[in-house]
Amino acid sequence: MVPSRALGPGTTAIRCPKKSQNQNYKGHGLSKGKEREQRASIRFKTTLMNTLMDVLRHRPGWVEVKDEGEWDFYWCDVSWLRENFDHTYMDEHVRISHFRNHYELTRKNYMVKNLKRFRKQLEREAGKLEAAKCDFFPKTFEMPCEYHLFVEEFRKNPGITWIMKPVARSQGKGIFLFRRLKDIMDWRKDTRSSDDQKDDIPVENYVAQRYIENPYLIGGRKFDLRVYVLVMSMFVECLLWSGHRRQYVHLTNVAVQKTSPDYHPKKGCKWMLQRFRQYLASKHGPEVVETLFRDIDNIFVKSLQSVQKVIISDKHCFELYGYDILIDQDLKPWLLEVNASPSLTASSQEDYELKTCLLEDTLHVVDMEARLTGREKRVGGFDLMWNDGPVSREEGVPDLSGMGNFVSNTHLGCINDRKKQLRQLFYSLQVQKKASS
Repeated sequence: MVPSRALGPGTTAIRCPKKSQNQNYKGHGLSKGKEREQRASIRFKTTLMNTLMDVLRHRPGWVEVKDEGEWDFYWCDVSWLRENFDHTYMDEHVRISHFRNHYELTRKNYMVKNLKRFRKQLEREAGKLEAAKCDFFPKTFEMPCEYHLFVEEFRKNPGITWIMKPVARSQGKGIFLFRRLKDIMDWRKDTRSSDDQKDDIPVENYVAQRYIENPYLIGGRKFDLRVYVLVMSMFVECLLWSGHRRQYVHLTNVAVQKTSPDYHPKKGCKWMLQRFRQYLASKHGPEVVETLFRDIDNIFVKSLQSVQKVIISDKHCFELYGYDILIDQDLKPWLLEVNASPSLTASSQEDYELKTCLLEDTLHVVDMEARLTGREKRVGGFDLMWNDGPVSREEGVPDLSGMGNFVSNTHLGCINDRKKQLRQLFYSLQVQKKASS
């Protein structure tokens, strides 16, 4: 989902050295030949024992590799990437599930830093109107390094609520609300050690963020949207597949809800995004809802543009990001955070079916089998949103995205017969293959 027509200054592209240059490199996929050569058998590896493992094991022609065996596809965790990427030779076709410094977008402080920098760049180069398209994250300060800037802002707006979040934790851990500076001072004391060396121990990094006090409510409950965005490349031809249409709405944080005594494990606390869109359309009209979802699309594009020059891209890497988005009473979407390892463990049967479809379609787009032509605009529940520029729903439409009549190729929350689409897609590809042979 990275929109840029060329690698700009500061962009680093990692190329793996040839095996002969360093015999300490562990090779993977060395027997598989050319990158786009069709493969009947795919050797996969993962350490995640959840829905992902079920999908991989049931995929035709895919064979699980354990221990130190050679693999073609590895859904790795970020710790493996950090420790092994530089010491692993990968053949052309091999794929792994993270970009090397994904944290530029997924750590809360880095995400805000990159968005602020990108907004200033847009204001210089394209004006304030274009820069305003980045105004989808609350006013945020990194703590403790921006403490004095935060205090200055805090005193300008007394009485409002702020939220403190640790930059590298998830599932609501370590978060608290405050309205007094005294609460910050107490936090600083609590995070220090009580021994004589306490001044030498750094405070855990947090962000202080203005709390959105007017969230849109459903049945009196606060909620956020979880949208999965698949990024296939950060190179010159950047590929973004917009959120899988079988997304959902969290009626409050799931990790917190599961601890409630009245939590129902079969029903869960999630809505399908399609149901949410229908609900909004019935209350506010389809045009208002179309604008809201177009603004959500803008969040995907601008957030990834903000890191396009700093993410270390590699043709072996892809990323399935989990975006958390809050809607306020004015139907404005706010980006809360982006997850590099969104939960793939199902919380209900419906959630299991959703994540199964999501992962199957992710593998279709990654296309280890080399079945796609590269011209597809839709694969199952994914829509191609960016391919070296914005992608239109209509064929032959020029890039008029800045003129208001360009319709982006995204259908979040719309009705989608995913199975029918996949049958048509792969049948058409088989017909083309037979015709050319």
